[in-house]
Amino acid sequence: MISSIFGKTKPINFIILMGFLFVFYWTVQISLFKIELDTESVILKSLVLSVLLFSVFVVDFIIKRNKITSPNSYGILYFTLLILVFPETLNDNNAIVCSFFLLLAIRRLLSIKSLKNIKVKIFDASLWILMSSIFYNWAILFLILVFVSIYIYDPKNIRNWLVVIAATFCYFVLLYAVLTLINLTNYLETHYNYTFNNNVLTASYWTSSVKMLLYTIINIFLGSIGFLRLGKSGVGKITTLRLVSLSFVLGLLANLLLLRESNSAILITFFPAVIFITNYLESLKRKNVLEVILMLSVFVPLIVFISKLLIS
Repeated sequence: MISSIFGKTKPINFIILMGFLFVFYWTVQISLFKIELDTESVILKSLVLSVLLFSVFVVDFIIKRNKITSPNSYGILYFTLLILVFPETLNDNNAIVCSFFLLLAIRRLLSIKSLKNIKVKIFDASLWILMSSIFYNWAILFLILVFVSIYIYDPKNIRNWLVVIAATFCYFVLLYAVLTLINLTNYLETHYNYTFNNNVLTASYWTSSVKMLLYTIINIFLGSIGFLRLGKSGVGKITTLRLVSLSFVLGLLANLLLLRESNSAILITFFPAVIFITNYLESLKRKNVLEVILMLSVFVPLIVFISKLLIS
């Protein structure tokens, strides 16, 4: 049943998921986080929700444009389901906007494989990543993804490497100009202040959230299966999957270094996660097994969330 709906790309799939996200977002805000519905907060939350809903379209566009998976809607389905699993992400406006900018950056980086307008794509991706760092300072780690993309596709052209420096220079000049106008010049010093907490290296830190630990292990497992499957079939998607995997590692690292009390920053890893999951689902030959997995994926998180809502 579920596979017959989301196993194909249909406009109705967007309507279902958008409608669910809209209702789920406001349910979480009102019932779980107990926000006060004054005019200012409603306007702000509505804008953030719009960014989140548009992120679903961006995820679908990246997958289809780069042919990362077969034509289906499993990617946007699991992007929505991961938000259901981690509802705390919806209480962090920075997570939603940062994730959106990183999606735009990844979109440009994956398109470099066409070897057209490489410098423009590198500049755009660098700028999107730097803009995402306004919301999470450790998101700047994703510049590593830019350098790796250059190394993979066109490393001999020295100007490609210099484009990243040019984008960084433009970003900080424009940001400083804006900060000067609003009299917040100390923002750069306070925001881009990177500290490392040794607790990240301890076992207790990793096991403090069972949900996070399971999420990480499952994605590493599914990502490994994806590499093995593509390696055996000789499909040219292996390079794209490497970049996607690196984005997951960088997102996970940034999430740890941000030291959030909740798991809200994990949203920045959802895109590579849905690629791993979708590739695994496509590898399943038996339709009844696929249907069972899809049903469990939908109903188990929904039941858990409703139970949590009733308890709170």
